[in-house]
Amino acid sequence: MNPTTGIALLLTGPPNLEGALLVPVLQVACGQKVTSLTACLVDQSLRLDCRHENTTALPIQYEFSLTRETKKHVLFGTVGVPEHTYRSRTSFTSKYNIKVLYLSSFTTKDEGLYTCELRLSGQPPVVSNKTVSVLRDKLVKCEGISLLAQNTSRLLLLLLSLPLLQAMDFISL
Repeated sequence: MNPTTGIALLLTGPPNLEGALLVPVLQVACGQKVTSLTACLVDQSLRLDCRHENTTALPIQYEFSLTRETKKHVLFGTVGVPEHTYRSRTSFTSKYNIKVLYLSSFTTKDEGLYTCELRLSGQPPVVSNKTVSVLRDKLVKCEGISLLAQNTSRLLLLLLSLPLLQAMDFISL
């Protein structure tokens, strides 16, 4: 038995239907969890960064949507059908653990609750999502968010190294 996963218990003994169904469900729960959804402004475009875990080799289905006045509008994705009014205004990029949606010509009419939803292809509807409230006058420029996200680990390393550097007389505060 693998102490970190416990999956060997499912696979020992004669194969059965219960074990065959349980393993994919565990992959859904662990393979595609949305960890954060942030919104910022690039020129006149809204940028949504949907960061997620990626611990599976299976394709991940996704959907970006906007809920305004209790009505859900699909903007982009592989789950629902995007509404015609948004198709010409959206662009999308995806990397290993982030999906980024741009909505051009963002105005106050586009304010509302934005959701990023992920699920594994061909699985039952076990989903992971995050929602962010977006108001045009409250949005920050994306440069600050990107810089912070990219340099967080370097900043943390520097802060953790300060006592060591101080002890070795490399710096004095």
